[in-house]
This record gives sequence, structure tokens and C-alpha cells, in this order.
Amino acid sequence: MRKILFSRESACIQPLRSLIEKQTHKTLVLWALDCTPRFLDIFEKDFPNEKRPRELIGIAKQWAKGEVKMPVAKKAIHAAHNAATDAEGYPAAQAAARAIGHAAATIHVETHALGIVFYGLTALVYAEKPDDFDAFVTKECNWFLDRLKYWEANHDKVDMTWASFLRDENAPNKEALLRKKLKVKDQDMSVNSKPLFSMS
Repeated sequence: MRKILFSRESACIQPLRSLIEKQTHKTLVLWALDCTPRFLDIFEKDFPNEKRPRELIGIAKQWAKGEVKMPVAKKAIHAAHNAATDAEGYPAAQAAARAIGHAAATIHVETHALGIVFYGLTALVYAEKPDDFDAFVTKECNWFLDRLKYWEANHDKVDMTWASFLRDENAPNKEALLRKKLKVKDQDMSVNSKPLFSMS
């Protein structure tokens, strides 16, 4: 893939990042899986006979329900990322497959949720080649945000049996914990970068 176009520090992602940090793990799983069809469409437009990303989505849904264990899901996630690697020369398809991989990995830990956005936005940009990059990215960031707001309001209306590791509604949000950790690291680096003595 030529270049991933977004990161945790991208300005357009900050409202979404803040909202992600407030969600339960189950809400983020519902949102992540809800996002995958868009990126599967992008991938299969270039590779209609490549089934690894599609198969991962099915396995991810089973994983969230506790119907398969992590080793099965992990193997399927690696397979989808391998499909991305094999799609050399097709940056939209590559990014789309990686977005699907991160969507599935969100079931394991919330810090993968933003990976859906980084790679998903990258896939959309490469697929659509917008004339107005900023307007396009703003629109698509709002789509991610709107879908997350939907699941924030409706996660408790989903009638399904969840995997045991997803049932704790009070577990700390790992993305929020990561932000705190990164902030402390930045502060430590700032302190350490100060001169130890003055020449004046």
C-alpha cells in the first residue's frame, strides 16, 4: 500500500476518537462490524474471487457471540491482512482489507477501533479520488461518527448472546487508557528534553 493517510493525531478524527473512548466494548464491536460492508465492497470490486476478508467478517460475528475461540479468529484476521498484502498495486483494496482486519480485532481490544477509521478512510480516498479532499474526509468522518452515535443509542436493543469476555459493562475503555498512557509518555519526553544546565 502506498500510504496510510490518517493517524490518531489527525484533526478530523478527534471527535470520533473522543466518542470511542466513552463506549463500552460491546458498543464498539457492534459499530465495528456495522462498518465492514462498505470496505468489503471496495475490496471485492478489485478482487471478487478473494474470500478471506468476507470469511473474516463471518468468523468475527461468531467470535463476538462466543461461538469460536480467539485462535480461530486470530488466524482469520491474519488471513485478511495477508489478502491485503497480496493486493499489491491496489491501495484501496489493501486499505479496505486492513480496515476489516481491525474491525475484527476490535472484538479482542478496543484500541483496534481507530484502525478501522485510519484504513477505512484511506480506502475511501483511494477508491473515490475526491477533488476536494478535506470536504470528502469531513463527510466520511461524520459517517463513522453518526454510525457510532447510532450504536451508542441502540446497543442495548440488540438481542444476541455475547462472548463472556464482552459482557462486562464496567470494564475500562482501552482506547481511553491508551490516550492517558501516551499523554504521560509525551510529558516524560518533554521533561527529559529540557536542558540539564544553562550556559548563561
